[in-house]
Amino acid sequence: MRCSLVALVSLALGLAASASPTAFPWTLHEKRSSIPVGWSPTHKLDSTATIPLRFALTQPNIQDIEKHLYDVSHPDSPNYGNHWTAGQVAATFAPSPETIKAVLDWLLSSGVEPARVKLSPTRGWIDVSSNVKEAESLLRTNYNVYTHDSGKEHVACESYHLPAHVAPHVDFVTPTIHFDAKLSKRSNPQIVPKPGNAFGPKTTGGTIGTILKELENCHTTITPDCLRALYGVAYVPVAGDKNSYGVVEYTPQAYLQSDLDMFAKEFNTGLEGKPPKVVSILGGVVQTVNQSFGYNAESDLDIQYASAILTAKQNVTVYQVGDLAQGASFNNFLDALDGTYCTFEGGDDPWYDYIYPDTSPGGWTGPQECGTVKPANVISSSYGYNEADLSAKYATRQCVEYGKLGLMGVTVISGTGDSGVEGNGDMCLNPDGSQSATGTGFNPTFPGVCPFVTAVGATQIRPNASILEPEIACQDHIYSGGGFSNYFAIPDYQKAAVTGYLKNYTPNYPAGTFNTSGSRAYPDLSANGAHYAVAIDGQMTPAFGTSASAPVVGAILALVNDARIALGKKPIGFINPTIYSSKFTKAFHDITNGTNPGCGTMGFNSTKGWDPVTGLGTPNFPVLLAEWLTLA
Repeated sequence: MRCSLVALVSLALGLAASASPTAFPWTLHEKRSSIPVGWSPTHKLDSTATIPLRFALTQPNIQDIEKHLYDVSHPDSPNYGNHWTAGQVAATFAPSPETIKAVLDWLLSSGVEPARVKLSPTRGWIDVSSNVKEAESLLRTNYNVYTHDSGKEHVACESYHLPAHVAPHVDFVTPTIHFDAKLSKRSNPQIVPKPGNAFGPKTTGGTIGTILKELENCHTTITPDCLRALYGVAYVPVAGDKNSYGVVEYTPQAYLQSDLDMFAKEFNTGLEGKPPKVVSILGGVVQTVNQSFGYNAESDLDIQYASAILTAKQNVTVYQVGDLAQGASFNNFLDALDGTYCTFEGGDDPWYDYIYPDTSPGGWTGPQECGTVKPANVISSSYGYNEADLSAKYATRQCVEYGKLGLMGVTVISGTGDSGVEGNGDMCLNPDGSQSATGTGFNPTFPGVCPFVTAVGATQIRPNASILEPEIACQDHIYSGGGFSNYFAIPDYQKAAVTGYLKNYTPNYPAGTFNTSGSRAYPDLSANGAHYAVAIDGQMTPAFGTSASAPVVGAILALVNDARIALGKKPIGFINPTIYSSKFTKAFHDITNGTNPGCGTMGFNSTKGWDPVTGLGTPNFPVLLAEWLTLA
C-alpha cells in the first residue's frame, strides 16, 4: 500500500517535535585521510555562524543496479538491448518512506525545530537550517575554516558521525569532509583538474608543415585515413537521422569553425562549412574571444576526428556546458541528461558543483537544467579528476548515474589520462592517501575507474613502422593512463581477464603501490593517441593523448550503432559486459609492447590479453561490427 508522503512527514514532525534528546550508539560515517594539496586549517569556525546542513538520503535499490545493467547489457541475456525508460529508472531508485522517517525522527528528537527542517520535493534531500554549535553536536564533529594557497577559504571537518540506526539511511552530509572539486577555469590544475588541463591533449609545440597523406607516413602524422586503415573502418552511415553521437566540452573550452573548415578542406572530409549541432547547457557558449591551444585544442580535436570517422552522413552533437562566469562540473552536465539526477541522492553538492541560476555578472540566470537534453546514443568525454580528489561516496554517486545512463541505452566513453600510473598534475599517492609529486602510490583517474564507464587508453605506431605492424602502448610525449581503483570493486565482467593478468604478469612492487585487493581495473580498450594532425587556431598542430583516443573509439562505436539501427535493432548501450565476453575475443588487436611509467616506476606492462595499459587492445572494426550484428 502506498504511503502518503505528506502524512508520513506530518506524523514524524508531530511525534518528535516535543521529544527530549535520546542517547544513541554512534558510528563514524566519513573520515578524510588527509587534507587536499594546497589547503591548510587556519582557524576554528565561529560557533554562532550559520551552516546549512544537507543530508543526502540513500536509495534502497542502488545495490541492484549492476544486476539490472547486466540484464540489458550482457550478450547472453535474453533481455539484451531491452533498455529502460527514464521513468522506469526513476521509479526503481526512488527513496523510501522508511529512510525519510528515520532521519526526520532523529533530527527532531535531537531538538531541531520542525520549522528548520525541509524535505526536498523529490524526497532525496533533507535540509536543516542550523548553526555551527548545533551541527557539531548533531554530527559529533568540529568545523574549521581551511585556506587554500590561492587565498580561497572553505568550511569543512576532518570526520563526522551519525547514530548507528540512522547511518544506513544517509549517503553523505554536507558540508563535512568534502573539498571543492569543481571543473573551473579559475582552478589551479595542480590541485583540481579543469577543462583543457584534465587529460590533454598535449603537443610538441610548433606546427605541422606539409602533411604527407600516404599511409606509410602514419608513424609520424596520424590522419583520418590512418585511423581507418589501422582499425579497418570502411563503413559509411546509412541511418544518421536515427542515430546520435555527442562529445562534452566545458566552457571556456570551445572549437573554432574556421579550424573545423581548415581540417575538412585538408582531408577532404566533405564537412567544410558544416558545423556540429551545439546543445547549450546552463549558458554554455562556443566562445571565440580566447583563442589558444589551451582553449581550443580539446574541442577542435574531438569534433574534427569524430566527424571525420563518422563522415558527413552523421552529425556530431557538442554538449557545451557552463557559462563563461563560473563554468560547470560533470554533475551539472548529468543533470541536463537525466532530470531525476538533479535530486538523486540529494542532488548537486554546492561544495562540489556549480549552482544555477548564476547571479555573478554575465552568469546564466535561467533555472537549473534538469532532464532538458536527450542523451546521445554514445557520449565521449576527455575530462577527468584524480580519483583521490573526490570522496568515495561522491564518486560512487556519480558512477551510479553512469550506470543509469547505461540502463537507458547510452554508451559513456572516457579517456584514462596521459600520465601513466600517475594522476593529473603528475601526482602520486602518499601512504596517508594524500597526493604529492614525491608519492610512490599509483594514482587512478576518475571517471575511468567507474565500472559503468568504458575507459579508453592510448597506443601509437612504432617509430618507422608501418600500419600493418602491431601498435604499442603510447610512449611518445604521453603514457596511457591505467591501473586499479581504490574505491570501486572489480565488476564481474572483467574478473577473468584481470585475474589472469595479476596471476601471470603482476609487477613486483612493494605492498601499497597499487590496489591488489580485487578492484575495478582500467582501461577497457584503447586507440591511437599520438601524432594527430589537428587544425588549431589556424595551424596544423601535432596533438597527443587519450583526448584523441576517446572520441575516435566513440565514433567507431557510433558506426556500430548505425548498422544495428539500420537493421531495426537497438543501440549497443553499456558495452563492457559484451566486449569482455568470449564472443568478442577476436574483436580487438592485442597490444603486447609498452608500459605506462610513473611514480618512480615503469608502471605496468602491455602483455598478451587484457592489461592495465591498453586494456583489451584496439578495435578490429569488421569483427566488432559482425559480432554486434549477431546480437538481438
